[in-house]
Amino acid sequence: MKKLITVLSVAMLSMMIVETSFAQATATQNVTLAVNTVYKIAASGNPGPLTITTGTAGVDALTSVSDASTTYSLTQNFGNTVKVTAHLDAALASGYNLGLSLASTKGTSAGTVDISGATSGSAVDMVTNITRGADAGQIITYTFSANASAGTLASTTKVVTLTLTN
Repeated sequence: MKKLITVLSVAMLSMMIVETSFAQATATQNVTLAVNTVYKIAASGNPGPLTITTGTAGVDALTSVSDASTTYSLTQNFGNTVKVTAHLDAALASGYNLGLSLASTKGTSAGTVDISGATSGSAVDMVTNITRGADAGQIITYTFSANASAGTLASTTKVVTLTLTN
């Protein structure tokens, strides 16, 4: 009798397990997905001072100085191609020239561009045809030159604005 009760208990337990394994419950959710426009540009910091200290006797153009210690990065998913422009907060006086070059692996760099007279109303193209994606750690090179005939220039700070635009 004990053996029969054990067999029946095992059989009933097996049926309960089989019945439980077929039971299911589900829930559904609707998930709305979107990607907004991401349009970001950032610079790594400021270049060092660009101070001209020498020239060649008999030549009006003094020896230019450069700095390539900073970088910029950008991310964009806006358009097929966009560009980076640059301008100063105020133009430099005649005889002083500030050149700017932005490297790029996602677009076409214009090389070294004179931004001495570029202000907010006359920004110049620096990198064009930038495709969607990211361009990180690209080198910024500043080159400052002056003519001896322009005279000395007291230490002055210029604000350079880089703009990612379409």
